[in-house]
Amino acid sequence: MTIREHNKMPEAAGAARTLTIFRQGHSLGAAADLDLALELLGKVKTGVLGPMLRFYRPAPTVAFGQRDTHLPGFDAAARACRGLGFEPLVRKAGGRAAAYHEGTLVIDHLEPDTDAIAGAKGRFSLFGELLAHALRTAGVDAAVGEIPGEYCPGEFSVHGQDPEFPQHQLKLIGTAQRVVAGGWLFSSVIVVENSAPIRAVLEASYAALGLGWDPATAGAVNDLVPHLDVDAIEAAVIDTYARYAALDYGDFSSLLG
Repeated sequence: MTIREHNKMPEAAGAARTLTIFRQGHSLGAAADLDLALELLGKVKTGVLGPMLRFYRPAPTVAFGQRDTHLPGFDAAARACRGLGFEPLVRKAGGRAAAYHEGTLVIDHLEPDTDAIAGAKGRFSLFGELLAHALRTAGVDAAVGEIPGEYCPGEFSVHGQDPEFPQHQLKLIGTAQRVVAGGWLFSSVIVVENSAPIRAVLEASYAALGLGWDPATAGAVNDLVPHLDVDAIEAAVIDTYARYAALDYGDFSSLLG
């Protein structure tokens, strides 16, 4: 199976923009990493900070959706996560449980927007295609779309196909969005390396919650293209974003305090 032919970068609507990239050198802790994203959104929507991209490799975390907390097995699921070395948290966005660790890349994209709600679905489509394009430039046969049995299912998940067994598809990227008056946060998690612990903690969590899914759909980029690592995928994402906006670089420490 060859990489899919439509490798065109989707066009962004609107005027030219500049995004400042902030590379976070280490995790602040599972809860603090999520809290910082919301703090940054508050500053971006009021103009204290400009449009930005934040890149980081998170601590082992299982981010549950709000609906998960209402299931009778939620406490057992949280205990199972801790037993496997993952911190259970509840995110503000919707969806079901998703897991990530140091072998994943989190990208928080934040922009001010006077009509943030109106563009919500369009952003899922645009940035899903942008990230799939980035993976394709790195050599992954990637596309946007939910695959049967995936964890935290979503219409705009990004999946990859095994080059030797095209029928074997893996969910590689999950996306979520937080929209508030005056701005939005679009967060993407790319699973790049070491998929086994993620698959194990999801199996334990979903079993406790009583939710069905197919563990064979959980994987990582380097399950499909073994030489790729987080640094290579970050570089591919930045190269692709450079076709969406002008890029600048900022000092992550300036965002703290």
